Amino acid sequence: MEKNPDIGSIRADELKKPGEVAAMFDVVAPNYDLANDVISLGQVYLWRRAVRASIDPRPGWKILDLAGGTGTSAVPLQKAGSDVIVCDISEGMLEVGRGKHPEISFVWGSATDLPFEDDTFDVVTISFGIRNVEDVEVALQEMYRVTKPGGRVVICEFSTPVAVARVPHGIYLRHVAPHIARLASPAGGAYDYLSESIIKWYDQEKLAEMMLAAGWEDVAYRNLTYGTVAIHRGLKPYARS
Repeated sequence: MEKNPDIGSIRADELKKPGEVAAMFDVVAPNYDLANDVISLGQVYLWRRAVRASIDPRPGWKILDLAGGTGTSAVPLQKAGSDVIVCDISEGMLEVGRGKHPEISFVWGSATDLPFEDDTFDVVTISFGIRNVEDVEVALQEMYRVTKPGGRVVICEFSTPVAVARVPHGIYLRHVAPHIARLASPAGGAYDYLSESIIKWYDQEKLAEMMLAAGWEDVAYRNLTYGTVAIHRGLKPYARS
């Protein structure tokens, strides 16, 4: 079947306007999970396990999976007995998620204006989504607002690899990943943006600084796959008397 040229050209840019980001993910939604598996060379399964271990979900916990898209990252949290809500700006991703995982709650919402009350969640997590947010500082503040005192944030995102991996990683992102993506999805332009956004994203220390500025405490990170991905964690303190 010939690829639709309009679909192939839909993408966001470095301004990350919410409407453009949502439209881009609407287009990639049907093939999103498959494309991730292929482009990551299967590493995404290791990253998801690491995220689950960092969250350590418990029965009865209320967890927000922000930018959770099709619900893939929410499934192991739900299976652990936690009450998981997936929130995403893309209706296309949410539609795919509802079809795959009817047992999980899917809610439309923006990371910079979350549709939840203060102090709602035991854990807020976001995987491979925060770099697509228009205003990261506001998103971190919103995640802090909706987390209960004593609750945690877990952020998994592409990051700056260790020195030995930087050149091959850059070559892969610029010259290999976009071609692989076109084999897995008709939305080639979207994956050009995704590669560019990874290259321009903050390093581990900068994101940690931004989390501290938003109010999170005990901020720490752990590198995965030579630092091409990092998991950041933070704690929302109890109110001081």
